[in-house]
Amino acid sequence: MTVRDLLVAGTEELSRAGVPSPRVDAEWLLAHALGVSRTELYADGEEAPAEQERAFRELVARRAAREPLAYVLGEWGFRRLTLSVDPRVLIPRPETEVLVERCLELIADLVDPSVLDVGVGSGAIALAIADEHPGARVTGTDSSPDALAVASENMTRTDVSIDLVQGELVAGLEGPFDLVVSNPPYVAPEDVESLPPEVGEHEPRAALIESGATEAIAKQALSRLAPGGAVALEVANGKAGEVAELLRRLGYEQVTIGEDLAGRERVVDGRAPR
Repeated sequence: MTVRDLLVAGTEELSRAGVPSPRVDAEWLLAHALGVSRTELYADGEEAPAEQERAFRELVARRAAREPLAYVLGEWGFRRLTLSVDPRVLIPRPETEVLVERCLELIADLVDPSVLDVGVGSGAIALAIADEHPGARVTGTDSSPDALAVASENMTRTDVSIDLVQGELVAGLEGPFDLVVSNPPYVAPEDVESLPPEVGEHEPRAALIESGATEAIAKQALSRLAPGGAVALEVANGKAGEVAELLRRLGYEQVTIGEDLAGRERVVDGRAPR
């Protein structure tokens, strides 16, 4: 089959499976199988080699089973980085890129800020901050050794250096830190069944389901922040006001709420008293 025939066939199979963006996903999968960019697909009207056709059909079958595209590809873009991802970690999302943007604003005036990423997962937040603020000294914690293994792989892949520590929440680290950042689990247990299958059936439950981590992180961070240091949290859609009020009750100052690219309030930050 030609490249274009394969693209049509893959799109149709993904569409029948209910994949939300069948054409785009088919392009990603075919480009991956052929080792070319998505734009190069349309310049190639030749027949695909049999081995690459088989590889493409296997990728399409996985995606048709609603395995997340990022897991099928084995990698995903996040800001300036391309990260390895698999079912051991959450897939980095656009709203988390907005969280990183806010973090960079909070530490912009500091030459060598000390940053703690609680629940480092794939390393997306920690690595992006270290990549875009060369003076930042970034530590990531996670209770999952599997997640830390992925983060370590991504350190090598991106050639960006961070420190990794296994442990719950702040993992007993004392600081002081100029910034504590986290994308904690925030999906309500009663909402799990309504999640798309790509999320509910494939991404790690421990990193998804809310268990009080947001409040615990906010409390633990306060005693570990340098005077005027900031905490920045990604929150569930519709929960920003509640989390902002939590920070104020705990004693944080200059509490602000930020929006994601869709205009939803998804980032909350505040500063420790000076």
